Amino acid sequence: MKLRAYVLMILVVAVWGTTFVVVKDALTDATPLAFNLARMTLAFLVLAIIYRRSWREITRGRLIAGAVVGFFLAMGYQFQTAGLVKTTPSKSAFITGLVVVLVPLFSAIPALRPPGARPPRWNAFVGAVLAFGGILLLTLPATAKGLLPDFTSMNIGDLLTFGCTVGFTFHCLALGHASPRIHFQPLALLQIGFGTLFMALSMPLIEHPQMHLTLRLGIALAVAAVLATAAAFSIQSWAQSILPATHTALIITLEPVFAWITSFLIMGERLGLRPASGAILILAGIALTELVPQPHVPTAHEA
Repeated sequence: MKLRAYVLMILVVAVWGTTFVVVKDALTDATPLAFNLARMTLAFLVLAIIYRRSWREITRGRLIAGAVVGFFLAMGYQFQTAGLVKTTPSKSAFITGLVVVLVPLFSAIPALRPPGARPPRWNAFVGAVLAFGGILLLTLPATAKGLLPDFTSMNIGDLLTFGCTVGFTFHCLALGHASPRIHFQPLALLQIGFGTLFMALSMPLIEHPQMHLTLRLGIALAVAAVLATAAAFSIQSWAQSILPATHTALIITLEPVFAWITSFLIMGERLGLRPASGAILILAGIALTELVPQPHVPTAHEA
């Protein structure tokens, strides 16, 4: 049973990693927020059918919790997909992976700390410093006079993706407060339902949505909605009832690695010495944060 859980979790993380490339390619046929809305609507319809018996468990308190979690889920995906238009899949994945570092760091604030969790230990702060140095190397070229980063050439796509990391961090913390009180099924329905609603409300304020139905777009929507959202949430929920939370967290850190491998094989993306060093520093910061035992809260993908 444990072996099956490990294998399925690795497959889930591999799907998450490949979606960076799949979505990047599909954004040729749709604007980012229009793609997000279609993806989340499809995922919500799938889960509404699968968990149809869970509708009776929804109360006023659970509606409020679902709205908070759904807001930050929508924030994360809106920033991530908008940023993916102007950055590479591997960069987007590595920056998004910083959630694993920021969650324990933000937990230093008592009001944000999930019930029962303790303040972050030294490794969370050292990991954050390593990850921040990695971000500078990954996203900013060196100045003409030396190795210092050139902040004047910051990529707007990388900046938007960092906004997605903040959104997913608050999403994790909100889940840490809500998940002990609400069963997985109604919480999944509510957060994805409210996430879809917030995406629909924000889309006309930010972009002029366009979508050209193509086979490429259809495949991307199916992968992102059915596999990377509906199926992945269900598999992870089952796997985490069997595996230690620290093990699943470490498996999830493989997501940017899968994203880079997919981007290299399909798009021919190569990381130079400087950005590759930054990626290694980010992974080192993530590993240091997770390898030293400490209280764990749900990850960005948990429902």
